[in-house]
Amino acid sequence: MSRLRIRHLTGFSYAGEAVASYNEARMLPAHTEGQYVLSSHLRIEPVAASHEYVDYWGTRVSSFEVLLPHRQLSLTATSLVEVRPVAHPDTSMGWDDLARVAGATAPFVEHLEQTPLTTPPDDLVALAAEARGSAAPCEAALAICRAVGGAVSYLPGVTNVKTTAAESWAARAGVCQDIAHVTIGALRSAGIPARYVSGYLHPKPSAELRETIVGESHAWVEYFCGTWHGYDPTNLIDIGERHVVVGQGRDYRDVPPLRGVYAGSGASSLFVTVEITREA
Repeated sequence: MSRLRIRHLTGFSYAGEAVASYNEARMLPAHTEGQYVLSSHLRIEPVAASHEYVDYWGTRVSSFEVLLPHRQLSLTATSLVEVRPVAHPDTSMGWDDLARVAGATAPFVEHLEQTPLTTPPDDLVALAAEARGSAAPCEAALAICRAVGGAVSYLPGVTNVKTTAAESWAARAGVCQDIAHVTIGALRSAGIPARYVSGYLHPKPSAELRETIVGESHAWVEYFCGTWHGYDPTNLIDIGERHVVVGQGRDYRDVPPLRGVYAGSGASSLFVTVEITREA
């Protein structure tokens, strides 16, 4: 078990003055099977009243509007989370059983459908089919995750939030968001339900207690083969005590940390800082 304190600061600086802005934030961790949120708080500046709810995908959302002129919008999410390892029971689910379950239940059907961000090119579909081979669904899913993670290099600056899986795969490069999209596209093409997970990863396994590490938002995947399994294809590791879940969806567009529109002149620039401290 680990206890992690996360401070996530983000927002927009405006070249001119924003007259009003309307926003949604998905920055507070969720309660999950292996994760318990001890405390969480979102501070908004300028001060704004917010409405909190859980969206269709199970992600905590803070919706708010700022109706006074402002040159910067700043959000600080502070959370304390306990993370425990999740034991996955052995499953003997075969491909016929998986197809029957995945095709009959709405949540699984939604995570089998490709999106514009996850649709794979033909050679990625072929890679997934080869990895599937004669293996059982769980073994095939893990093989696909490892194959994609091993083929796509982590390289910031070559992609953006609109980059598709096909584009990232062609470049064999991208950030965690892109690698997750490529992996999800491959898994879905093989008939394995897969979902995009947004959250945080403590970047330093050897960190001392109370040592604050500069981190960043992270993304990984979960696939269903009898139970939901998490895997981090960017780092080629299973999901463990250093991963903190914020939200899940079909792709990045379902769980962006901050999304909004504003009225006013001039462009805007995004700023982000994430700090993670291990407290137990």
